[in-house]
Formats: sequence, C-alpha cells, structure tokens
Amino acid sequence: MPGSDHVITHVSDTARWTALHRATESARPDALFEDPLAERLAGPQGRAIVAHVPRSTRNGWWLVARTKIIDDAILRAIGDGCDRVLNLAAGLDTRPYRLPLPAEFPWVEADLPPLLAEKTQLLADETPRCRLTRAAVDLADADARDAFLQEALAGATRALVLTEGLLMYLEEPDVAALSAAIKRPEVGWWMLDFAGPGLKRMMNKKMAGLLQNAPFRFAPDNGLAYFEGLGWHVVEAESLLGAARRFGRLPVPMRAAALLPQPDPRHPGPRRPWSAVALLTP
Repeated sequence: MPGSDHVITHVSDTARWTALHRATESARPDALFEDPLAERLAGPQGRAIVAHVPRSTRNGWWLVARTKIIDDAILRAIGDGCDRVLNLAAGLDTRPYRLPLPAEFPWVEADLPPLLAEKTQLLADETPRCRLTRAAVDLADADARDAFLQEALAGATRALVLTEGLLMYLEEPDVAALSAAIKRPEVGWWMLDFAGPGLKRMMNKKMAGLLQNAPFRFAPDNGLAYFEGLGWHVVEAESLLGAARRFGRLPVPMRAAALLPQPDPRHPGPRRPWSAVALLTP
C-alpha cells in the first residue's frame, strides 16, 4: 500500500478515520445517528486514511456499530443515575454536541494537547448541549492522569468513564494501570471496546502500512474475563459483528458469518477476528 505509512502519523489520527465514518453514516436517509460536525472534524486527512483502507473493510461498519452501542449505553446510564461522563482519549468525539443531554450535565473530555487544541478551534462556533470541559493530559503519565481524575471526578457519585477506541493501542500493563486508576468510589461504570487476538493479527497484517504508527497491541486471549480478573463486573457486552447485523450495517459478504455460532466472549480464540463493546461496573 504505497504511501499509506504516512497517512496515520500518530494514534490520534485514527480519530479522523472514525469521524469520517460518522459523517458517512449521518448522510444516510436511515442514519442510526446524526453527526453534522463529523465531516468538518475528519477533514482531508480523514478522507485520505479511509482511501488507504483495503476495499474489503472500507465501509467502517464496526465503527458505526460501536458509535451507536455507546450512544445508547450512555443515555441509559444517565437515566439510571449517571451524574458525569469522563471521555478519556476523547479524540474527535462529538457526543456533547449531538446527544440529547441535560443542559447542566457535566461531561469531561481528556486527550493530548495538540488534538484537543485543534478540536477546540474547529468547534469554536458550536455550542455543546451539556456542561462540557476539556483537559489536555497525557494519560500515559501516571501522575498527570491521577491528578486529572482527582479533579475531574470531584463531586461525582456515579460517573461513567468512556475509553472508546483506546485500549487496543495500549500495552497490557498500561490497560491494567488505567483500570486501577479509574476504579474509584466516584466511578459507577466503565464503557470500553476491545479486540480479540484474531482481529489484532488480521488488522496488523492486512493494514500493516496504514497502521505502522498505530498498531493494535492489546487483545486479551480471555476477553471479558480479563476485565473480570481486574475486579470489574460485566453489565452488558455485544460483539461488533452482532451489533452491525442488528443495526442493518453488516456488508452482504459478512452476513453469513454473523449467523454462525459466535466466539465465547471470555475466550474469543486466537484465530477468528472478533471485537466487542462492554459496559462494566466496579
């Protein structure tokens, strides 16, 4: 894939990839969600990234399904008493601008300074629907992360921490450290997505040039059991393949695969590509 190795220069650039697929979904007459800001945020680099994705995986069905699952889970959590959302590695997410959120609901975005600065500039003329704040922080810096969490969670009693599109780019010890950091009395839920070993192998091989600066790293052999081993309890979980079929977004060539028995989410196996979204409680 000539030239693709420079399209994604940092893992943060994958946010542009996701934003472009949100824009594409929003343009459908039967859209699962509406994100009028996504195309602006994706920009030319987002379009370039998608242009370099192999044609067989170019429609981004898993990103659309992931977005919809998380949208719905957040709104249910707020209905169940969630009093704050912390979006870690928020990237170019626009939920504070497009979800039907209470005007005084606190929403905190955290990400690296350059991406947050760009996002703030691009959305300077937009008004969020809730009480949105942004924090520039390197979540890999344990001291900076802990200081951020201390401040961001002050006054919360049932916060939801979102790590959409983050864990697969971390090493396992970093995932464990992040888990320990957010396992606090103020946190009521952890919303995450993760890949299985088969998907990690396929993505890193099939898109080696595109992802050379952002390879998949974390893909636990024991799936959900990994997080249970860290002391979390699974409230709900769904494979992205199953969700895409449920939402009517699965490409025709893949629909037969969705009818087959699905991998055990606590042992997805080393070969079959598989990923899921899960909502956990401490």
